Amino acid sequence: MYKGYLIDLDGTIYRGSEPIPAGRRFVEQLQARRIPFLFLTNNTTKTPAIVADRLANEFSIHVSPETVYTATLATIDYMNGADKGKKVFVIGEPGLIDPILAAGYVWDEKDPDYVVVGLDTNVTYEKFVSATLAIQKGATFIGTNSDKNIPTERGLLPGAGSVIALVEAATQQKAIYIGKPEAIIMDKAVEVLGMEKSEVLMVGDNYTTDILAGINNGVDSLLVLSGYTQKADVPTLPVPPTYLVDSLDEWNFDEE
Repeated sequence: MYKGYLIDLDGTIYRGSEPIPAGRRFVEQLQARRIPFLFLTNNTTKTPAIVADRLANEFSIHVSPETVYTATLATIDYMNGADKGKKVFVIGEPGLIDPILAAGYVWDEKDPDYVVVGLDTNVTYEKFVSATLAIQKGATFIGTNSDKNIPTERGLLPGAGSVIALVEAATQQKAIYIGKPEAIIMDKAVEVLGMEKSEVLMVGDNYTTDILAGINNGVDSLLVLSGYTQKADVPTLPVPPTYLVDSLDEWNFDEE
């Protein structure tokens, strides 16, 4: 029986703007059993408060912002631990920039200690110039997450990983990646839960992010076939998840 859960959002709890009823019931079961959980998301465009409001207003899932751990929060925790300095330049949206500044970091385009790059739907060439020059001068280059695309009703749009890839090409440097499936966000999330990795289950719909985050970092994983990874993909997965379900309604919370 797992003492804590890390749970993906899009494709697991909802699908775009479409609710996944089994996802809501899954969360309600956790709440009824008083099992601690964190929603673990690579999305840096929204703050935890906005995510919690959306869950309540659109999907009737009522949680506190403290149950939402984003790649933004993991980035801040990483920079705090690195203790290099407090000057930062960010390519990203308010969900990334505002929490970083609120955490005590100071905006500096010319000589920052860190350049943080995430999804920015208003990115400009000049922002890329500032990031490139700062990294060339020695700023630590952080990428929020490696997701190359965002699935939408319009199709697969460029994601944070595509934005970061441009800066990597311009600087000929690899970013330090924070989000799933990287160890940084997983280690921090388990730490926030206050548990050991062996006590936690990672739940998600995307093998390449959610499930590999578990596999690569010593955390058991539950793949639900409600979103990105399809049933036809399962036989070709290089390392299977610990558990596989078609719907979260199938999950047995007493599983050892």
